[in-house]
Amino acid sequence: MRMQRQRGFSIIEIVVTLAVLGMILMAAGPSIGTWMDNTRIRNTAQALQEGLQMARAEAVRRNQAMSFYLVSLTNPGAMDNSCALSSTSGSWVVAASSPALRCATAPSNVGALQITATRTLNDAGGRVAVSGLQADGATAANTVTFNGFGRVTNTTPIAQIQVTGTDPNATYRNLWVEITSAGAVRMCDPKITDGNDPRKCTSNPTP
Repeated sequence: MRMQRQRGFSIIEIVVTLAVLGMILMAAGPSIGTWMDNTRIRNTAQALQEGLQMARAEAVRRNQAMSFYLVSLTNPGAMDNSCALSSTSGSWVVAASSPALRCATAPSNVGALQITATRTLNDAGGRVAVSGLQADGATAANTVTFNGFGRVTNTTPIAQIQVTGTDPNATYRNLWVEITSAGAVRMCDPKITDGNDPRKCTSNPTP
């Protein structure tokens, strides 16, 4: 019986294959990066929405005022006592009073602070820009307080949180989280202009 010799890949074939693969990866690189950033934007917006809904639910459950605070951290991946209230951070704390310089306090149902939940920006992936704004869409805000009926009660509350990408040259799927005076919390897409689309933001943003 005659044995057939198996032929492998030549060096030239391997080099050509690697070159083609390299070109494909270079072409797809920016798209993959933007896709990953869009995923981080959505994760952060969802985390913010969950925190706001938790603050409202706790206020109703306890029949007392509970607040959602945006806080900045020295290390965006660690909730510690370096925290300060900030309208431009994606880290947040749900508590009965300001957690500034006390964000590492353990959750408790007693005392003045009464932290219920915390989350750092890095927990949602990081690498996004966050901006908390009042109802005018321009004035910074870092806190929204809900009463026992679930309504917003503080005088300068967060009414909108914008979550965007950080590369000015990329086209992102940015998302906003809106809070009404009645306490309703919803995520919306600022690029949608169709008034019949439920994803449209109510604050008439510029696409």
